[in-house]
Amino acid sequence: MNVTAVIAEYNPFHNGHLYQLQTIREQGADYIVIVMSGDFMQRGIPAIVNKYERCRMALSNGADIVFELPVYAALGSAEYFAQGAVSMLDKLGVVDFLHFGSESGDISLLTECAKITAHETETYKALLNSYLRQGISFPAARDRALSDIFPDKNITHIIKTPNNILGMEYIKALIQRNSSIKPATLARKGEGYSSGSLVSDSYVSANAIRAALSANKDSAVKSYMPPSVYEALGQELLYANDFSELVLYRMLQLASCKDSFAVYYDIGSQLSHTLYNNLYHYTSFDGFAMQNKTKNLTFSRICRGLMHILLDMTQENANCFQQNDYTQYARLLGFSKHGQELLKSIKANASIPILTKPSAASKQLSGAALMSFQADINAAMIYESVRSQKIQRLSGYSAKEAVRNELTAEIIKLP
Repeated sequence: MNVTAVIAEYNPFHNGHLYQLQTIREQGADYIVIVMSGDFMQRGIPAIVNKYERCRMALSNGADIVFELPVYAALGSAEYFAQGAVSMLDKLGVVDFLHFGSESGDISLLTECAKITAHETETYKALLNSYLRQGISFPAARDRALSDIFPDKNITHIIKTPNNILGMEYIKALIQRNSSIKPATLARKGEGYSSGSLVSDSYVSANAIRAALSANKDSAVKSYMPPSVYEALGQELLYANDFSELVLYRMLQLASCKDSFAVYYDIGSQLSHTLYNNLYHYTSFDGFAMQNKTKNLTFSRICRGLMHILLDMTQENANCFQQNDYTQYARLLGFSKHGQELLKSIKANASIPILTKPSAASKQLSGAALMSFQADINAAMIYESVRSQKIQRLSGYSAKEAVRNELTAEIIKLP
């Protein structure tokens, strides 16, 4: 039996994702398992549609089972995102391959780079620390150190592209866990991850699709995604600026001194001081993140930090999540009829609880696992509350309903 996993956000699901799942199936996968971010994405933005709709998108287009990635991993750096997702896959006890898209499509070179960072050789650490002392950001320092180690392989273009970086983090996590799961990659088609433009090619980035949707160019994206996905985008979509007032209110509540925000996940003293000093110039979520961006503080890190503050995600709890081997449960979001047999095998082989009823989690989880799950629920409730405010004029959907629906959510089952 060949079980292949994909770590994804599907924000939203598009033709590139469909191509990946079809390729995986053509390469002999009997089952495809997805570990998918919940309602908040790795770059510190909300999903344009909630996790249930995105789960349906995946199941309708080739996935067999979808699990939710805990928010402490989903809203983490590339390293934490990868560690959290890989830890879940490893603990499911049935996964053979981890498949990911990359700009290079070269699994050998990505693995070579990942081995250096996974084992942290003395040469690598010396080079890395040397660049960090020069005031260079960690991602840039890592890239320079790897380029110095592989001077003849011209890897600069490989280690500076987002999917390659994430792919190396996946491989690194597998190596560090001594996992039996084998990595596999597929070269991305069409525009790069960060591209914001729609082109005539049938493969464009999710970023470009979101930009077009934000500009009310709904019909322009139709050809870049499966019909079932396009139809699911008829509801109101959420963007970071929809959280602007809520984030500002939360920060004003906390802002008693320059270190007020330092207790939150991946913020620390430097970013806390920057946020505090600029707080009264706040106009919008995106605008504030851009205003605080510096050479050493990336836009994405600031966005993640703002979401960590909003969602009450502390550094103490993030450390607890890491120290307890990251993911300690697998929340099932949905499965297909075909995936039902694999689900039985997962329940028999997994070393962590498989959560099917959120309301019963307190009986299955404790300690760090329960803390992490409660953070997932809190994030979903805040997301749904903002979503309900945006759409209630059209449907009457209320925040109270959002809370109740999250606690009693049914597993999605597709024929």
